[in-house]
Amino acid sequence: MFQIGKTIISEDIIENDFACNLSACKGECCIAGDAGAPLEKEEVKILEDIYTKVKPFLRKEGIEAIEKQGTYIVQENGDLETPLVNGAECAYVIFDDKKTALCGIEEAYNKGLVDWKKPISCHLYPIRVEAYSDFSAVNYHKWPICDDACSLGKELQVPIYKFVKEALVRKFGEDWYSELEKTAKKLGR
Repeated sequence: MFQIGKTIISEDIIENDFACNLSACKGECCIAGDAGAPLEKEEVKILEDIYTKVKPFLRKEGIEAIEKQGTYIVQENGDLETPLVNGAECAYVIFDDKKTALCGIEEAYNKGLVDWKKPISCHLYPIRVEAYSDFSAVNYHKWPICDDACSLGKELQVPIYKFVKEALVRKFGEDWYSELEKTAKKLGR
């Protein structure tokens, strides 16, 4: 572990390789699990504001789930998440012609209709950030459904922190990322 500002970072994000391999996993991270994508407080307002622009990209099932549950849900413990379709995939999931899960929000973003790419938790994956009162923990979330991404990352020699550079800069800023790169360089990555 090492520290940059008010973040404690696991060396795993430097030492491990990762590159999403959608042709192998078909976007399983948006489908598997028992909860929606984690959301930050400020993201719930964004979801409410952009929903009408994102809605045309969504599946009927996703729209029904959102209109029944809301653009986000609050868990019993207070955690904010995206709603699910029948307790399964994220309500914002769409599928391409190869049955690969994609993000309807990101599709609207790619078409220039919204200026928010997707929840930061999705953009950062496989990194998870846990906020505490005095610091945030930045960790690698290892999940067997991403084994193909680990293999591809190793083959391409792409450390996790480089794979999610855009998201890390979005979350913590350019200066923070520059410090991360310096630490990675010291570790030979």
